[in-house]
Amino acid sequence: MFFDRLQRSACGKVILCGEHAVVYGRPAIALPVAQLRTHASIWHDHPKDAPTDEIEIIAPDINARFKLNSRPQHPLSRIVQLTTEFVAQQPRNLPDMPDRGTPRLNCRYSLKVRSAIPVGSHLGSGAAASMACARVVAEYWGRELAPADISDLVYEIEKIHHGTPSGIDNTVIAYEKPVWFVKGEAPHVLPLAQFERQFALVIADTGVATPTKTVVGAVREHWQKDTATYERYFDHIASLVKHAREALQHSDDHVLGKLMTENHRILRHIGVSCIELDHLCITAQRAGALGAKLSGGGRGGNMIALARDSHHARYLRRQLLLSGAKRAWIA
Repeated sequence: MFFDRLQRSACGKVILCGEHAVVYGRPAIALPVAQLRTHASIWHDHPKDAPTDEIEIIAPDINARFKLNSRPQHPLSRIVQLTTEFVAQQPRNLPDMPDRGTPRLNCRYSLKVRSAIPVGSHLGSGAAASMACARVVAEYWGRELAPADISDLVYEIEKIHHGTPSGIDNTVIAYEKPVWFVKGEAPHVLPLAQFERQFALVIADTGVATPTKTVVGAVREHWQKDTATYERYFDHIASLVKHAREALQHSDDHVLGKLMTENHRILRHIGVSCIELDHLCITAQRAGALGAKLSGGGRGGNMIALARDSHHARYLRRQLLLSGAKRAWIA
């Protein structure tokens, strides 16, 4: 049996403010980055005499190609397993898709994952890969999953990647909308009107790939050794996040920029910045950015700068690239 390739995708993300403190119950604001995407596709050629139970996973960006059964604990294998198990309990809701029977793992198809999101850049590459895979596997079995359900599935994979994730990455990528996020609470999707005005962020990647799990673990060690000090840091960040939400509601980019820069200052005290991130933040500020900060886990990865308008964003992007950023995007 032959069928045309199925393909689904998932976006990247940046954290506008609140990273690390969000792991400890404080709020954060995260934004989707629609132009940075991971694509997952499924196809198969299943002649009658072909063996079953041969799901092949291909991920050229991480030089991986394997049969699911040979590496069942790999994150890509696990999201296929979890999604298949979940959709087996859900009614079909895509009537235009072929009815392939009860969702199961003993079937034959190839799943390929390609991504424009740099790995280790704290732009949500792991969550986006899991999300794209879950979406296409669900579609293969004739299901379309609700954002909350698919977010929960991907959160289980985020635990493999990050140890004790907050859940913010899978949430903002599942909804693909700006979100106000507090761990353990239902996410609040922020009104899009706040972001439809001229709101220009520039994202710059240091090129330093540092696993989020490593940085989150280091912060936890410091928090355990000096809980009172780190709780004060987290409370300060929470206050900045709340004021940032107010600045967004009033379209006050100047205040928002100052809050972003202050957020970066606190993150430096926490110990999650690095020379490369600080250098790019200073470059952005000298080039007229309203604010600049690291975004995500830190100790590498990416930073974001708030531009005055779209023209200024293009100028900021050029300056950041000239100053050593490996890649830069306008969100």
